[in-house]
Amino acid sequence: MTATTISGRRQGPATDLRRRRRPGETVIELLLALCGILSVGTTVAIVGMLVRDGGAFFGEIGVLDFLFGTTWQPKGSPAKYGVLALLSGTLLVATIALLVAVPLGLSAAIYLSEYARPRARRILKPMLEVLAGVPTVVYGFFALTWVTPQLKKIFPDIGVFNALAAGLVMGIMIIPTIASVSEDAMRAVPQSLREGAFGLGAGKRRVAVRVVVPAALSGIAAGIILGVSRAVGETMIVAVAAGATPNLTADPLKSVQTMTGYIASVAGGEGARGTTDYSSIFAVGLTLFVLTLILNLISVALVRRFRQVYQ
Repeated sequence: MTATTISGRRQGPATDLRRRRRPGETVIELLLALCGILSVGTTVAIVGMLVRDGGAFFGEIGVLDFLFGTTWQPKGSPAKYGVLALLSGTLLVATIALLVAVPLGLSAAIYLSEYARPRARRILKPMLEVLAGVPTVVYGFFALTWVTPQLKKIFPDIGVFNALAAGLVMGIMIIPTIASVSEDAMRAVPQSLREGAFGLGAGKRRVAVRVVVPAALSGIAAGIILGVSRAVGETMIVAVAAGATPNLTADPLKSVQTMTGYIASVAGGEGARGTTDYSSIFAVGLTLFVLTLILNLISVALVRRFRQVYQ
């Protein structure tokens, strides 16, 4: 196809394609741009609401007292709002969940990517992803009514509400997130890398662990961080199974309260609008937002650091 000249300028094939664009494509571009603007605008509105209403709380409670205080007693005299008590409960439950989800999720991803036959993969992957569709309140009652009684046989001193049961069930909940993202990253590794390793005499296990997993490390890391973010932001499991005792403890057998659990309890009617208790949920929500943002930034940094581009 030869270039044409209009007003003394040469017009190439790319220019001709732009001139022949269908009207529908412009409409689609505008709709996509509108969706992007709506997403960004929603995020900005959420942050603005948290900052505005959280500012009322920090006007009464000092920022340093909030961030570094170790006691959370909104009903105490005097009231104490040390978010470290809620943060420790959140991190304790999330850590237990990761200890469950990371090895099981990666093992499932390696099997689906490297060992499972196509027929088995078509059956097993949807079954695994069904776990992600179970309502979290169901997970919470499962932890409270079945997991905790089983744990009591091993740990007689465990409480009815405890971090261990909540963490174990939360780990089961985020297995599909880690497994699905990791498996997609492993399947994106070029087959030539596997064939080269096989040609050097490596076995299937060595190829999977020493070649495929390192090559897909950026996607695996992103999946794990995504699982962490979901664990940190989970509400119903911890609200039902972990209890509502804001303890600054590392003992998983005790009752703890997470940041999301506190927000759910106060937003459910325990705090009257306009009170310090009510405004505290926005301060806790802002802290949770910053924590999740940090996790997402770490995920982006890991993806950029370990990303490998194959031709």
